Amino acid sequence: MWPDRRIQDLFGIQLPIVQAPMAGPTLADMVIGAAQAGALGSLPCALLSVEQAYEQCRLIRAATDRPLNLNFFCHRPAPADAARESAWRERLAPYYREFGLDPAMPVPASNRTPFGDAYCELVEEVRPEVVSFHFGLPEPRLLDRVRVAGARIVSSATTVSEARWLEAQGCDAIIAQGAEAGGHRGLFLGDELEISTQVGLFALLPQVVDAVRVPVIAAGAIGDARGIVAAFALGAAAVQIGTAYLFCPEAKLSPLHRQALNEARDDQTALTNLFTGRPARSIVNRLMREVGPMSALAPAFPLAGGALAPLRARAEAAGAADFMSLWSGQAARLGRELSTYELTRTLAEETLARLRR
Repeated sequence: MWPDRRIQDLFGIQLPIVQAPMAGPTLADMVIGAAQAGALGSLPCALLSVEQAYEQCRLIRAATDRPLNLNFFCHRPAPADAARESAWRERLAPYYREFGLDPAMPVPASNRTPFGDAYCELVEEVRPEVVSFHFGLPEPRLLDRVRVAGARIVSSATTVSEARWLEAQGCDAIIAQGAEAGGHRGLFLGDELEISTQVGLFALLPQVVDAVRVPVIAAGAIGDARGIVAAFALGAAAVQIGTAYLFCPEAKLSPLHRQALNEARDDQTALTNLFTGRPARSIVNRLMREVGPMSALAPAFPLAGGALAPLRARAEAAGAADFMSLWSGQAARLGRELSTYELTRTLAEETLARLRR
């Protein structure tokens, strides 16, 4: 009944649905629920040590033999920039004083580990059916090892140029990430601070489909069957869904983030680089209103978050989400509080019902 089965056949899954790998909210129980429902369960490894990733994979493989996607960031670590860090600390100093903190106090490091040899060894041992990347692709020698390990290779494109580049490097499928999507933009060929030209999914998707031969997965504010059917109509072979899964009990969210999602309107998100140093879509809060949402002062990815950590802790203790990232796509209002398994099956059943009409 599905109009395009290329992704199902490529990944060995029942449904043309990819549970988005959302670093932080997604751990083994969400991956298991999605996989058991017939979707591609995806474990994000960007915030996990290699040891933690091994343990999550162990839990997943013990619970299900369904196909697994391991997701990694492949950015280049930012060099130290004392002047930029100093300017960022100076911009945040009034908030430090407001909360009774010393603006010169030591702050924790903010880090995201890019895909390297240690993660590659994890892939070679776990042998996931799919390995997906964000921010382009790792160096060719690592990519070759992933391919030899038997994994299908996928990455995100935010423009047609990025999609063509990914196909030329041998990607088996491409995720077309529209500007509506929550969390980090996968852009890697353009200017990270230039967000005014970011393309929405309904404009991007058919152009990517026309530009490449490999199957395309649509991502960006798809929250119900209507969005899935529309993605198929525009040439997608599957969809990747993120924000809708944040409403599931398996999502590891703070109560303040969950409350913000439940109260979010369609016009309450924006792309911001304040929390990590790279553009990502978040529900607008005080920091974004007063400092951004985009600022050239924010240190390069992933260093911006360190100086925010003390402010987040003080504000969160007072019941405010003023300094925390509240990742969300533009369709949070479509969210439903179902388990990961129930949501996946419901989305599939409702989509098939619409396709039969």
